[in-house]
Amino acid sequence: QVQLVESGGGLVQPGGSLRLSCAASGFTLDYYNIGWFRQAPGKEREGVACISSSDRSTYYADSVKGRFTISRDNVKNIVYLQMNSLKPEDTAVYYCATPRSYYSGPYPCSGPSDYWGQGTQVTVSS
Repeated sequence: QVQLVESGGGLVQPGGSLRLSCAASGFTLDYYNIGWFRQAPGKEREGVACISSSDRSTYYADSVKGRFTISRDNVKNIVYLQMNSLKPEDTAVYYCATPRSYYSGPYPCSGPSDYWGQGTQVTVSS
């Protein structure tokens, strides 16, 4: 059974950190582009970060650049999203997915994905 499961969300104060995990079962994440996306209430889903399967290129949305880091642990079959200096505007449900193409679309990993996780809530509030 192919499945993506996110974890690591929670409530954190502004300026704090969280590390999200995207664990795969039924397939090997290293062979896929992996993207992190988020959706806040009343807003469209946006791409946050992505890592390429081929050349290990990474992409970050301007809103998170310098604060978030995407990385792979191929032994554990997990992709992480380290989030530092969190802001209230980072509050959203975060999803990981497997975009079919890294370089197509208006920004990396913006095209269709084959698999999606169920999401994990991140709330940044004092």
